[in-house]
Amino acid sequence: MGAAPVLEELREVCQPRAKLASRNGEHWAGRLYMRKISLRLTRQLVRTPVTPDQLTWTMVVCGVASGAALLVPGLTGPVLAAVLMQLFLLFDCVDGEVARWKGQNSATGIYVDRLGAYLADAALMAGAGFHAARSGFGGWVSLGLATALGVVLLKASTDLVDVARARRGLTVADDESTRPRSQGVAAVRRLAAAFKVHRLTNGIEASLLLLAAAIGDTITGGVDVTRWALIGLAAITWVMVPAHLLSILSSSRLR
Repeated sequence: MGAAPVLEELREVCQPRAKLASRNGEHWAGRLYMRKISLRLTRQLVRTPVTPDQLTWTMVVCGVASGAALLVPGLTGPVLAAVLMQLFLLFDCVDGEVARWKGQNSATGIYVDRLGAYLADAALMAGAGFHAARSGFGGWVSLGLATALGVVLLKASTDLVDVARARRGLTVADDESTRPRSQGVAAVRRLAAAFKVHRLTNGIEASLLLLAAAIGDTITGGVDVTRWALIGLAAITWVMVPAHLLSILSSSRLR
């Protein structure tokens, strides 16, 4: 095992500015704090035989386990879910950093990374349904599963842009192409972006919301706060599904 690389040299290779500056390529939590943590873990991992694909699978396990943790009753489940979702984000940063340093980028890693994002967010929403139900199945579990389906549709509609462009022989869409051509759609999109409620369809933000709701449940002695949080997540998700589709079709992403 050789000496660990210097952090500045590692940052130059593993955290390219173009990626961190991309609105669609980097989660806000990555820019805010996780990239500072991940680089230090990456500094140690690049000295080991661990592969980027192994780290990506670790990310997937953390994400799915986050949803499964919500099966644990009380405050414990949401605490575990939030911690595991943070680990999901950590390994989501680290796998790419190790891949860039070692020059081991692969189509398999990209595929598993995207699959992990689907599974993690869907598992969290489904787990929220079980947590809201407290016991048995019933309507709350169905609502959680419906929210999970909506989240999958949101992610799929985004990824299908790349599929459509690739089949047409086009390059990957840039940030500029995501702007709607319609002034009306653009205005609605700016309004939504100002309140940022759409972020709650992401597992990172949703896990923190569910943790806050669980703390409220602990204070009130029930699960009503979590149930209202789940209703809110479901409503936001299913408003976002057609809105996101309209945003894609009214932009230049498919041109």
